[in-house]
Amino acid sequence: MALTLNKTRGQAVTRDDWLNRNVVLMSLSSLFSDASHEAATAILPLFLQMIGAGSAALGIIEGAADAASSVLKFLSGHYSDRIGRRKEIAIAGYSLTALGSAGYAFVASSLSVLGLRVLAWMGRGGRGPVRDAMLADSVTAQTYGRAFGLHRAMDTIGAVVGPAFALLLVPHVHLRTVFLLTLIPGMLAVFFIAAVREPRRPPSSLRMRQSFKQLPPAFKIFLYSVGVFGLGNFAHTLLILRAADILKPAYGARANTMAIALYALHNVLYAAVSFPAGRLGDRFSRRSLLVAGYALFFAVALGFGFATSLRQLVALFIGAGIYIGIVDAVEASYAAELLPFHVCGHGFGILGLVNGAGDFLSSAIVGWLWAAESAEVAFVYAAGFALAGAGMLFMSDSKTAG
Repeated sequence: MALTLNKTRGQAVTRDDWLNRNVVLMSLSSLFSDASHEAATAILPLFLQMIGAGSAALGIIEGAADAASSVLKFLSGHYSDRIGRRKEIAIAGYSLTALGSAGYAFVASSLSVLGLRVLAWMGRGGRGPVRDAMLADSVTAQTYGRAFGLHRAMDTIGAVVGPAFALLLVPHVHLRTVFLLTLIPGMLAVFFIAAVREPRRPPSSLRMRQSFKQLPPAFKIFLYSVGVFGLGNFAHTLLILRAADILKPAYGARANTMAIALYALHNVLYAAVSFPAGRLGDRFSRRSLLVAGYALFFAVALGFGFATSLRQLVALFIGAGIYIGIVDAVEASYAAELLPFHVCGHGFGILGLVNGAGDFLSSAIVGWLWAAESAEVAFVYAAGFALAGAGMLFMSDSKTAG
């Protein structure tokens, strides 16, 4: 099995050995972390209702958390390039997410939930770009899709296990107890990321402005499309609330449990699609596959605006799971394809900042439009920006944008 030098990454790695120690450990870490915070996320809308908050509060909480996350993504990615180390930042990030999610067990106001959500998502944001850069440094360019696809699949298996765990416990224990129990998988995630062998890399002397100037034009064009799409790409906890509202007239008290089950179904599809989507991206055009994912979200968002039955919701949650499986796997591997080694962390940080800014605005605006106008208006708004982002990426020059 021959070793090849990946000139983009500056690493000597085994071409066929993409399923290596680092890929496995980072995938396991994400699996347990997602099991932890997705269990908390699945019951968070119900917890907010229990303490007297609704869709507007949820939108603000998710939007503010995404905004804080995006700032940390930007800073951590660039800082990791400067110091030449990433693992310590990832360990701190996974720890904050675990502790913040478990902390909901001790609060009784939406303001306190906001503070803990921001803390947890700061950890999630800070770890994201450095982990993605470590993952890209651990494999060859020819296998980015498989490595990122497997990582996203394992990440999403955790996102399936988490809500399923919450679904089993909710009828029998208090919501606060569920939050406390999420600390167990959260700390296992910290253990696995700490066992990663970080690839050696030299520190960078580039300042932030210099790093940005060295980002390729193709990557900057990609960022514009991601930003426009992100203005409609709201937090999926709002889908749980939407499903519960639609189902309550017909199913009463069972509607909340059914909404969590639908979200778990969404995550099953997310996990199932991530690796095949990444592998397809290795064989064909990652950009074209990403356009298809953006376009699918347009249809899904529009559908949630006008859904009226359980059958329609099942189809929409399946569509949402497929779309996010495509986007999460392919967006990261496409970014890795476009980014040179010496500004990889910075590039992933900028991507995280753009995504986070879009998430903040979209979640807050969708929540506000829902409360002030109607769910139909809110989801049509989201669908419009999803379509615009897909169109921008589709119309970009293939010679420039990959």
